[in-house]
Amino acid sequence: MLRLLKDNKEQVYWLCQFSGWGIYALFNILLGYSYASEKFTRGNVMFFILVWFCGIVVTHIFRALIKSQKWTDFEPAKIIYRVLAFAPVLGLILYILPHTLISVTFAELKLEADFIRIIVYVFNLIAAVLLWSFIYLAVIFSENYQRSEIERFIWEAAVKDFELKTLKSQLNPHFMFNAMNGIRALIEIDPPRAKSAITELSNIMRYSLKIERSETVMLEEEIKTVADYLSLEQIRYEERLKFEIKINPSVNKFEIPPMMIQTLVENGIKHGISKLPAGGLIKIEAFSENSNLKIIILNSGFLDEKKMHESTGFGLANTKHRLSLLYGEKASFKIRNIAENFVESEIIIPSGGIRNENLISR
Repeated sequence: MLRLLKDNKEQVYWLCQFSGWGIYALFNILLGYSYASEKFTRGNVMFFILVWFCGIVVTHIFRALIKSQKWTDFEPAKIIYRVLAFAPVLGLILYILPHTLISVTFAELKLEADFIRIIVYVFNLIAAVLLWSFIYLAVIFSENYQRSEIERFIWEAAVKDFELKTLKSQLNPHFMFNAMNGIRALIEIDPPRAKSAITELSNIMRYSLKIERSETVMLEEEIKTVADYLSLEQIRYEERLKFEIKINPSVNKFEIPPMMIQTLVENGIKHGISKLPAGGLIKIEAFSENSNLKIIILNSGFLDEKKMHESTGFGLANTKHRLSLLYGEKASFKIRNIAENFVESEIIIPSGGIRNENLISR
């Protein structure tokens, strides 16, 4: 219905013009017959019939003036001032024009027009012009507001889409060269492991290409990539890196932002385990809590909160930003030090899906 009105806006305008002024004329004719039938002559009836058509013409010209002078660009106070200034003039015109037409064209018709009646008619017409102006400007402002809102939503969606793609490109694996160097060293020492490592690296690269076309992936896909990543990192760190992955099967199909877990795991190794002479542990858990997905990532090390706020190298701001863009306030991300020299990252993703579905289809 709204689409139909929008596509036939000009036709709707003329329909409102004819029906609006027609209702105004009919109302005044019925009112005249009801309260002053002995003084309400055929001339008075013809007066309001002519007001019907003159009102359409005069307000249409007034509309053209509003559009040509771009009144809707002015401040509300200036618009009100102009409407109040024009309304008495238009009201007088709408009285004089039908009265003159009756005198010239329908001279045989008697038009009762004492001073009080003239004052009442003129104020009546001024009120009609003010009502017409209010309705017309209200419709225009409503249309402009809706248009600006649509443009704002389109702009925000485009900005968010760009931000998501930018963030995603920043989260692509940066360990490729290290992994290839490790594989090269394994070729002579442990050929079967080197072959397996090439497959793992291939899986990660394939996944990296895939996520360029999607804003979310299933949790099980992300976990497979993280497992391949950790397996490759074990070539580099050897016995210094251990990992455990515990995923409840009920959450495997949950949709999450791609590379999010991978980024936190990479941070845990880079800023935690790599700085510990004896190495450490990465532990990943995922399960359902209150119908939402809860992901816990533990890594050996210590989180320097001062550096976390000063540095962008932790990727934590990206994690928070992506969750905010996709889920709004329904998602949460926390990171903190816990006992026994461990850092815990906690992600909660709502079960209802992403906030703006338009982002998926772009």
